[in-house]
Amino acid sequence: MTFDPIYIHGMNCVTPLGMDLLSNWTQLLMGNGGIIRHDVGRIKNSYVAKFISEEAAGLLTPVQDSTLLERMLFTAAKPIASKYVLTPRTALVLSTTKGNVSLLQDGRMADAQLNVLANKMAEALGFQTQPIVVSHACVSGLLALSVAKRLIQIGQYDDAVVLAGDVVSEFVVSGFQAFQAMSPFPCKPFDKDRAGVSLGEAAACVYVSKEKGEFKILGEAAINDANHISGPSRTGEGLVQSVLRAGREASIDIKDIDFISAHGTATLYNDEMEAVAFHRLGLQDVPIHSLKGYYGHTLGASGLLETVIALKAMQEEVLLPTLGFEELGVSQPVNIIREAGYRPLTRLLKTASGFGGSNAAMLVERCG
Repeated sequence: MTFDPIYIHGMNCVTPLGMDLLSNWTQLLMGNGGIIRHDVGRIKNSYVAKFISEEAAGLLTPVQDSTLLERMLFTAAKPIASKYVLTPRTALVLSTTKGNVSLLQDGRMADAQLNVLANKMAEALGFQTQPIVVSHACVSGLLALSVAKRLIQIGQYDDAVVLAGDVVSEFVVSGFQAFQAMSPFPCKPFDKDRAGVSLGEAAACVYVSKEKGEFKILGEAAINDANHISGPSRTGEGLVQSVLRAGREASIDIKDIDFISAHGTATLYNDEMEAVAFHRLGLQDVPIHSLKGYYGHTLGASGLLETVIALKAMQEEVLLPTLGFEELGVSQPVNIIREAGYRPLTRLLKTASGFGGSNAAMLVERCG
């Protein structure tokens, strides 16, 4: 069955590096990262990318008594939701892994539910449809974009706003500490001295529709490798199959891409798995970056945030370097970008992987 192509239009993001896409891009071009030492609740001196002051950040307030996450999501989405007409056939797809989990500390169990957060954002932004929540570990952001694409293609909606966000909380940091996965210094994706993740908080937003735009989603897929509750497959099988299936939908040779925006968390196992997968796919010479050195791992926001930044890089024809990378530390040769490069960029492969063996891949083409 052949479906109409889906295009990505408006894009925005809110992170500790900036309150919109342009300010984030400016910081990235300067090589600035947001990971510094913070106290997170009772956990002291963690390297995370976190807003230093919510007040100084200038986040918009959707409703009274809103949480930091709600303000971040609203600030990212408001310019997009205001630009396009939200009809009874416009979907809101929200990606988050933990949502307002910190409300549990105050005994607000009902308010901490993900559907409550989604409904709150839908009402604040003026949606006329029930929101859809995607919460699937660290592939959530990329998967939410795939879900929106598919729902439009089958005719359930005409267009969609995809919104993603997560915050750094004591709950999340303690969980990664329990896995002994937190880096004692700002993370170093794919580097020989990498020692784990640095967490981050962010929100990102895009608008998608059948109307022709600058970026066309060529193909996407999500495959679970059914390997382990937290560790990825050592062979990279789930990621390999995700990329191959995305390539089949796109009807292109997967080697015919200009760069890869990898997941690149800087854990020992994730980066090794990705290197193995890319090598198996014959993509070892394709330029690869990870944005985790700038933003940390933003969980449910990461896939969408990193897609937004990669699309901006295509617009500006810039290959962004992998902040923190110095010397290759994986078993297979891969082409990690060390310094910014400038050249025409037409096709992107974005990948994501997460707990539970989840993997996702998306191919995007710049149309003009």
